[in-house]
Amino acid sequence: MKPNGKSRVKRFGKGKLNGISAFQFIETSSISIHFDETENRAFIDIFSCKDFNGKRAEQFSKSYFKAVKSSLKEIIRT
Repeated sequence: MKPNGKSRVKRFGKGKLNGISAFQFIETSSISIHFDETENRAFIDIFSCKDFNGKRAEQFSKSYFKAVKSSLKEIIRT
């Protein structure tokens, strides 16, 4: 997954809804990440027109962000 342009990162929310959102165009589509600092969670969405290994992307993300646990939900569009 090759980045296309700079990432956009923005802090959002107040009170119980506090976190950071990030968006990165990639050559085959985009990646969006939402960090919920109140609940210490991250939601990562990878959309690609090209096939990729979802389990490998999950393991990379888990390692990179030092997550204790993770779950994967794949939707294959045809």
